[in-house]
Formats: sequence, C-alpha cells, structure tokens
Amino acid sequence: MTNPLRIVVLDGHTLNPGDLSWEPLAQLAALIVHARTASADIVARARAAEIVLTNKVPLSADTLAQLPNLRFIGVLATGHNIVDGAAARVRDIPVCNIPAYGTTSVAQHVFALLLELTQRTGHHAHTVRDGRWARSADWCYWDGALVELAGLNLGIVGAGRIGRAVGKIGEAFGMRVRYATRSTGRADLEAVLRGSDVVSLHCPLTPETKQMFNATTLAVMKPTSFLINTGRGALIDEAALADALRTGRIAGAGLDVLSVEPPLSDNPLLDAPNCVITPHLAWATEAARRRLMQVAVENIRAWITGQPQNVVN
Repeated sequence: MTNPLRIVVLDGHTLNPGDLSWEPLAQLAALIVHARTASADIVARARAAEIVLTNKVPLSADTLAQLPNLRFIGVLATGHNIVDGAAARVRDIPVCNIPAYGTTSVAQHVFALLLELTQRTGHHAHTVRDGRWARSADWCYWDGALVELAGLNLGIVGAGRIGRAVGKIGEAFGMRVRYATRSTGRADLEAVLRGSDVVSLHCPLTPETKQMFNATTLAVMKPTSFLINTGRGALIDEAALADALRTGRIAGAGLDVLSVEPPLSDNPLLDAPNCVITPHLAWATEAARRRLMQVAVENIRAWITGQPQNVVN
C-alpha cells in the first residue's frame, strides 16, 4: 500500500472515555478519534478514511455512497444493524463486529438488576444515608418483601452465550433454569413464562421478536414474577409493561435497555412502580471494554493481512 491507511472513529467516547488507550489502533494506521459525531458531520469526517469505526453512528446506503475511499467498517459492538451491510457488500466492504466481549459483564448485570428488585440494596442504602436507620426505633428495618432466589424458576429467553452464562449464575444461586428458544416454539415460550418467577431476555431483535413482550405475553406471567431485559429495548412493548407494573400484573422489571436511547421524557417506564432502569451500561465494565478494543484492533489487523474475521455482511 503506497499511502498510509487512515482510521476514523466516529463515536469513541462510550468505548473509551479516557481510561483506555487508542495507541494499538494508532499503530495500525493514521488515527482520528471523534468522541461523538452528529448525522450532519458523518460524511465530512469519514470521507478521507479507508477504515471507519462506529458504535451507534449510523452508516446508511446513502452515507456509504458518499465515502469513496472506504474499504473497511468496524462496528464497536456486537449488534451491527446501524450499518447497511448489504450496501457495503455491493462494494466489497466487510463489516466486522465484536462478538462475545461482554458476555460475563452482561450476565453479571442481569443479577445486579434482579438483586435490586429482590433485595432492594440500593434503596435501603439510600434510606440509611438519609438518616432513617439513625432515627429508627428498631435495630433493623426493610421496605417491602425481600425475596430469596434459591428455589425460584429462572426462565431465559434465548440460549446464546449470554443466556447460557446467566443460566450458570442462576444455578449457582440455587435457581431452577429453563430456556425458551426460537427452535422450541411459541407453546414452549408460554410454558416457560407461566412457570417462571424470573424471566430474562437474551434473544436478538428481529421482526418476529419486536415487542414480543406485550400485553398478551405479560398476561401469561405470574403476578409475582420479575422481567429482566439486558438485550434490546424493542423486545418489549413499553406501554404494556408500564401498565402491567402499575396494575400489579407482574411484580417488577429490571431494564438496561429501552426502545429509544437516551429515552424520551414521556417514556411510561420512567415513572412506573417497581421498575429499575440503568443507562445501557451492562456491557461497559473496564474488562469488557478492553476486550472490545482488543478485538477491534485484531479485526483491522486481520483485514490488512487479507484474512478478515468477524465479518457480518
């Protein structure tokens, strides 16, 4: 290659807010990192680059048509629907993602959400800081029922890497684990929902799974059950879930993802009772982000040597 390769990272802040190093990428090619990129700035920033890395900045067919030098697209995530893979394929541009980097971290976060719902650790810690324990007439107190996980039924929708990792942790807590997958069918899903005390979502977002948890599905679940979603926000009909929480149709929900992120101020789940929401951070432990960065570098290095890996288009 007579000219040095150029890499442009369109939205690097979430991957590396300052605690990681971009140096491994800089060793491969001339590197420019943008913390964030508005839609209007995508073409201007990426036009000269042979390699573009994006996390959530979309690369549509129209945008790709305006990037004549582009030869490689790296998605700094596992999900890659923000890139028009078919349009890239027409130009023989590989789109490479980062599989499996966050399995352990996401599985861990499932139980962080679940334990907050069942033990309410954060809530009680907050009351202590507010002085309630110091003012208490008793040596201890708790708000609401505290739930032991041992012996509960854990239904996992999706049996990929993360779903299986969640199952192993559930078994370590003494939970009884059952999986529902695409291959087991709708009837099996309903059986899992009817029998589960906790349901955790780990299936991909497809036209078939979009809003698969709606008023009808939620009505199948136990009124004492908890719903956990660290997968994709659009798997859930958010208005239906908010209604189910307000009417006591289910006991609680723990969510790390919403259908629109950041959420709109009128999202009905933001003030729904017994709903714990975290800002899509299950993936973001330092260990997981280090793995992500490493694989992003390896993907580019493999492409440079003519053996691209993790190609999704």
